Amino acid sequence: QVQLVESGGGLVQPGGSLRLSCAASGSVGSINFMGWYRQAPGKQRALVATTTAGGSTNYADSVKGRFTISRDNAKNTVYLQMNSLKPEDTAVYFCSLVSGTARYWGQGSQVTVSS
Repeated sequence: QVQLVESGGGLVQPGGSLRLSCAASGSVGSINFMGWYRQAPGKQRALVATTTAGGSTNYADSVKGRFTISRDNAKNTVYLQMNSLKPEDTAVYFCSLVSGTARYWGQGSQVTVSS
C-alpha cells in the first residue's frame, strides 16, 4: 500500500507564492510519474503539472511560467512551487503517483487565493 501525504496549502493574496509538498511512503516501488492536479468548486479535476521518472515535465497552459514541479527521488517527494498566484488558482490540489499500473492520490490540500 502506498500513502501520499500532502502539505503546504493555505490562504495567500493574489501575486503571492506557496509551495506544496507530497511525500510517498509504503510499498512505492518504481515510480513512473508524479504529478499535481486540482479541482475547483463545480469543476472537474484537472492536470496542473507532472514529472516523469526521466525528469520530463508537463504543465497546464494556465500555469506555465508561474508554477514549477520538482521531485526528490531519494525522498519519494514531489513539490509544486506556485508563484504569481491568481484567484482562479483557488482549488483543492491533489498529488498523484503512478507506479506500475497503479495510481495513487493524496488527500488534497486547499489553496485559496484571495485578498
